[in-house]
Amino acid sequence: MIQAFATATQEPLPPLDELEARWRTLEAQADGSFFLSWTWIGSWLRTTRARPDLVSVRDEAGAEVGLALLGLAREPRKLGAQKTLRLNEAGDPDADRMFIEYNAPLAARDAEEAVTAAVATLIARRRDWRVLRLSGVADDCALIGAVPARRRILVDVSPAYGVALPAVREGVGDYLSLLSSNTRSQIRRSLKDHGDGEIGVMRASSDAQIEDWLADMARLNVGRHDDNAWDAPLFRAFAAEIARTGLASGAVDLLRVTIGGDVTGYLLNFVHGDRAMNYQSAFSEPVSQKDKPGLITHMAAVAHYASRGLALYSLLAGKDRYKQSLATGAEELQWWQLERFSLGLEAEYWLRRVLRR
Repeated sequence: MIQAFATATQEPLPPLDELEARWRTLEAQADGSFFLSWTWIGSWLRTTRARPDLVSVRDEAGAEVGLALLGLAREPRKLGAQKTLRLNEAGDPDADRMFIEYNAPLAARDAEEAVTAAVATLIARRRDWRVLRLSGVADDCALIGAVPARRRILVDVSPAYGVALPAVREGVGDYLSLLSSNTRSQIRRSLKDHGDGEIGVMRASSDAQIEDWLADMARLNVGRHDDNAWDAPLFRAFAAEIARTGLASGAVDLLRVTIGGDVTGYLLNFVHGDRAMNYQSAFSEPVSQKDKPGLITHMAAVAHYASRGLALYSLLAGKDRYKQSLATGAEELQWWQLERFSLGLEAEYWLRRVLRR
């Protein structure tokens, strides 16, 4: 039985093979998200070479019941840089571009409250930070209120849209009936533009396929976004690393969707517990003015995961209109900034208030 009392200690990041053994042992005893799995954490550390501190939480019997990473960096602010602590991030913009979601300390089952309290106590005792950033946390994240702070600022809120797959199965696979008439019309028109050809979903099964398909994803995303992650070599390396790492275990799916033999798109998805999550996507050029290859690609993924008996196909955080159109519901993720007292932060706070008037 897990003890109610726990103590957190901090140590330099150990060699990754040692950390992997500890992380996987705890992961097997936890109900953490995919973003707290070693597949994500290990791929991130190996690719970015980030070296945050490791926080270990142990119960009264000495068993390790919690793990977390804390990155510290001087981050720019309006009135001067501030020492900023980040949960499971590095504090380096390139390393943190991988965009963690469903963030929290990794905690053994039934020890979540004790782990949160211990981590909060350790963070509060550190005197080397002025800002604590909690990125992509659930709306009930207990750490937000557990760490003493002069002010707590909700920086951003994002829906994480998703499709309830039991409803798809109950509709005998008729996913379109769950969507708005406008979205149904767009998808049916797109299917007609492709000659109502047969839809195929193929999963990459080798390192060579992963390399080829990710290269195609990078190519298809060129010029599609103002801030395109695929332009960054480090992000491309991370995508390849996590795809290879999760290939054998099934924790990561790299899918290619075709219709009538023509590629409509690629999806880099995570599979964890009873949910599949779309992390990255790339779509072919439309064959007509009204063609929506992205909608076809996601529709195929919904059918694919519904047939596998999963509960949710998540589109993860994002306010994009297409995500809302495809979804049957949404969760909420939040980005918080907890500030201690400092003259610079006080001046910045009051300056913002004056400028808002």
